[in-house]
Amino acid sequence: MSTTELPASHAELMDGVYRWQRHIYDLTRKYYLLGRDRLIDGLDVPQGGTVLELGSGTGRNIALAARRYPDARFFGLDISAEMLETANAAIAREGLSGKVKLARGDATDFDAKALFDVEQFDRVFVSYSLSMIPGWEKTVSAALAALAPGGSLHVVDFGQQEGLPRWFRTMLRGWLRKFHVSPRASLRDVLESESQRTGATFRFRTLYRGYAWLGMIGSSK
Repeated sequence: MSTTELPASHAELMDGVYRWQRHIYDLTRKYYLLGRDRLIDGLDVPQGGTVLELGSGTGRNIALAARRYPDARFFGLDISAEMLETANAAIAREGLSGKVKLARGDATDFDAKALFDVEQFDRVFVSYSLSMIPGWEKTVSAALAALAPGGSLHVVDFGQQEGLPRWFRTMLRGWLRKFHVSPRASLRDVLESESQRTGATFRFRTLYRGYAWLGMIGSSK
C-alpha cells in the first residue's frame, strides 16, 4: 500500500491525537507503557540482521534497539506523519540516521520492498500499537509474512489487568479511551492461532499481574 493509499480516516485521527501529544509522549508514557525494554532486550538480533518496527511512533523504541544492537539495520513505519516528524528528528539527534530508516505506511497492509527495498526481516516487533490499530489482526499476519526464515515476531501491549483491582482496570480503560486505545482481549488467542497456522513456535508471558502481555512467534528456518 502506497502513502497515497493510506486509510485517510485513521491516519488523520492519529495525526490529530498526536499533533501535540508527540512532544510529551515519551516523558509521560514511560510510566505506563511497561515491558517495552524487556521486549527490546529479548530481540536477540543476529549480527548484521534486519529489524522492522510496526508503529514506530516517536522513534523511542527503534533508537533504543539500534543502540542495543549496533551491527543491525533498522526500519520503522507509522501511519502518522506527525509522529514520523518527531521520530526522524529523534533519530537524527541520536546520530542514527545511517542505520535507521523510517517511512509512512499502514501496519495492516504494507509493501516492505517498496518502502525500504528490503523484503524480509530477521526480527519484527510491535510495541503498544496493536491496541490502536483497527483490524489489528491483519498487522500480525503482515508481520509474519515479512519475516525471514528463522526470524521472529515480538509483541508487547496492554493485557487485561486480570490480576489487578477492578477499580484500577476501570480507571485505566477510561484513560486509554481518550487516546483511542483499546486493549485486545483476544491478543493471546490470535498470536497462538497464527503460530499454529504457520507452524511457528510460540511464547507468551503475562507481566505485572496482567497489566501487559508479551508474546513471541518464531518462524522455522
